[in-house]
Amino acid sequence: MDLTYSKKQQAFREEIRTWLTANVPAEPLPSYDTEVGFQRHREWEARLFDGRWTMVTWPEELGGRGCDLVEWLIFEEEYYRAGAPKRVNMNGICLLGPTLMEFGSEQQKARILPKMASGEEVWAQAWSEPNAGSDMAAIRTRADRRGDKYVINGQKIWSTRAVWADWCFGIFRTEPNSSRHHGLTFILVPLNAPGITVRPIPQLDGLPGFAEIFFDDVEVPVVNRLGEEGAGWSVAMATAGFERGLMLRAPARFQEAARRLVELYRENRASADHDPAVKESVMSAYLRAESYCLTTYQTACRLNKGGKIGAESSTNKIFWSELDQDICSTAMSILGARAELLPHAPQAKGVGTWLDDFLFSQSGPIYAGSNEIQRNIIAERMLGMPRR
Repeated sequence: MDLTYSKKQQAFREEIRTWLTANVPAEPLPSYDTEVGFQRHREWEARLFDGRWTMVTWPEELGGRGCDLVEWLIFEEEYYRAGAPKRVNMNGICLLGPTLMEFGSEQQKARILPKMASGEEVWAQAWSEPNAGSDMAAIRTRADRRGDKYVINGQKIWSTRAVWADWCFGIFRTEPNSSRHHGLTFILVPLNAPGITVRPIPQLDGLPGFAEIFFDDVEVPVVNRLGEEGAGWSVAMATAGFERGLMLRAPARFQEAARRLVELYRENRASADHDPAVKESVMSAYLRAESYCLTTYQTACRLNKGGKIGAESSTNKIFWSELDQDICSTAMSILGARAELLPHAPQAKGVGTWLDDFLFSQSGPIYAGSNEIQRNIIAERMLGMPRR
């Protein structure tokens, strides 16, 4: 694998760096899990769209730059290095967007993608149900076909960004007597449709990062279906592949976190070195973040040449979610008792966002399909082991 960048890629990196230097807000935005913060992040998405930086891999006519995946990785490196705001529409641009590119009609792409890219329409996930978490094949929420409409009844839960989002995407059971992954259809639903109730769910930090969605005779046009009726499982698995594989968690996210961890260790070395294991954990986290980056570049190059990402996306998901936990746990060890302080506490002295990061990292092995399920997928589909 050639790890040198071409002149074109180097120029692309410089263009990104220049734009971010001129446009990244001087102060961090409020959390997008607050109403004010959500709106501020939506405005940031609009600014990115004006610069055609929302999703650089999209075609130019849809607001992108027609970049390949290596250029996307370069963009992500510069984005995290600049300390730019978190992306409030990740579910849309990184998950639904690529799925629309693969399965959507030209009309759907033209109608949905530009508004998604600009932040005019923010998307939420509607996967899990009370009795169907990581096992999406157990979904029971019904979408009954009545002429040119689906009538949806049921409940979704743990819907990321649903509190203030405009739309949700998910799979619904359109064949009443079907079971498991058969008879499911991928449908796009406006969250302001009559019959929808959105109820916030507090996270560990008390903010409503998730919600449950109740559907009571919600009518949705059939044109909002993505892919064929009954083929929702295949569409959803493509989306899950983007989520677990490349798009949702760029390696730059963890490289930047590992760099911050190294800085934290250096600032607190006198106390941190009382436990020799801390230094080892810092080095391990840094090396694993770099390894994840190199592996992702390798995958991106393979995909650029026409390859596919399949069950190996499950290995990626396990790796980055557990790496995130280890980085944050090591930071907690370095900070000691101060780790429990909020950044604005009088005695905090530079604890930064490590407490928030640590709390969020605990959800990593659960969302995007629990790591237990991912290990089953690896055992069955990659290693050929029998089901028990």
